[in-house]
Amino acid sequence: MLSEPRSGRLAAWGNALLAGAVSPDEAALAIVGEDAVHRVEGLPGEARPVGLTLALGRLRRLGVTGWRVALPAPGHPLGLSGPPDFNARALEAEEAVVGHGAPYGLVPEVSEAGPVGDVHVEVVWRCLAVREAPPADVPSLGEAERELAEALRDATAVLTRLDVAASGPAADAAREAYRARAEVGREVLAPGYPPRAVRVLELAQRVGLLVDLAYDHGHGGAVSASEMAARGDALRPVERVARRAQVAAYNAYVEERERDQGF
Repeated sequence: MLSEPRSGRLAAWGNALLAGAVSPDEAALAIVGEDAVHRVEGLPGEARPVGLTLALGRLRRLGVTGWRVALPAPGHPLGLSGPPDFNARALEAEEAVVGHGAPYGLVPEVSEAGPVGDVHVEVVWRCLAVREAPPADVPSLGEAERELAEALRDATAVLTRLDVAASGPAADAAREAYRARAEVGREVLAPGYPPRAVRVLELAQRVGLLVDLAYDHGHGGAVSASEMAARGDALRPVERVARRAQVAAYNAYVEERERDQGF
């Protein structure tokens, strides 16, 4: 939850490209990020994998007018609309992007190459058919913001009672890394997104940080099995709410276009 999903970068900068807010090269550079290379496989009309710039342009010509994000988890097909093959691949990857305006979706397959100490990441986005239907369980930005505030309050109360205060050197380092990342990249989303979407995504990332720290940095006072179970019960709905809010923020571009067009 702390790191930005690759599907989020592709959807955000792909939408900025569709809006004419960035150039194709700017969008591709932002999507690749720290990875070595991204390619798209299975693109209609192409027998081999192609680069992002060509792929995004081709999908636009095929009718894609926006990109949505899916962040599914077992039992929670968040952002998916089918068919089963696409849903299964997205669930395995734990993320995907779904085209709006044309029935195409992209699922990342991530691999590492190179010797120890010089490993680089390569991503192949597999282009697949998707069902043109409303995405599963995605809230509005307003709903997401309210849910985040309530979930954060409830989880903090439970974790405080169980003495699961994420503290110590490792937790401090994680928080500092989050603050540094936030300061370096204040543009959490790409150009063209509404301020509320940026605010919701930032809050979702902070809530995700709380969840990560509570899981990763010791048991605190939750030493009994029942207390550890209570911690898990408190964190699972919070993590679910944070994922829903992330998807709502990334999808805000498409939702605003639909509202403007009267859908």
